[in-house]
Amino acid sequence: MRTEDVVRTGVLAPDEALEVGSRGKGHERKCAYPGTVARNAAMLRGMRPPVPPFTEETARKKVQAAEDAWNTREPERVAAAYTEDSQWRNRDEFVSGRPAIVEFLRRKWERELDYALRKDLWAFTDDRIAVRFQYESRDASGQWWRSYGNEQWEFDAEGYMRRREASINDVPIEEADRRIHGPRPESEHGAPLPLA
Repeated sequence: MRTEDVVRTGVLAPDEALEVGSRGKGHERKCAYPGTVARNAAMLRGMRPPVPPFTEETARKKVQAAEDAWNTREPERVAAAYTEDSQWRNRDEFVSGRPAIVEFLRRKWERELDYALRKDLWAFTDDRIAVRFQYESRDASGQWWRSYGNEQWEFDAEGYMRRREASINDVPIEEADRRIHGPRPESEHGAPLPLA
């Protein structure tokens, strides 16, 4: 596999990639990446695979990775996927930069309790991905909501999201009507979302 394919597809974790081609004791240590091991490790730390240009497979991986991160409800972990100067529009709010993203997410998850999310790939180009999503949460009064939305994402060459635009509509639901419970099991990754 070529270097750019390994990085772009995110097939191997950085530690695994550094071991590719190793023949063990007494043999020259080889790496999937040209150059020194230290330089390669630094290069991988600076990337967020999969990286553009996207294929359908890598776009789906990027969408699932975003869903998994958002379901942790950990603002710093989620914000780490965005460029330092990432620009957002979320509903009617405009956010700029990682620190502001972290603060936005803290506020979001303080009011959207028991948040659980599903994302679905809608379309992609070399460096852009469009998704539709649904999430459920309850407010402090105990009212449950299902939120329907569309996002447009744009990525830099290292795989960090530099722009995110989200349009979202909320519908009140009864607790008995919930269908999104916690993170999606691996067996359901890639399953399409219902319209309603």
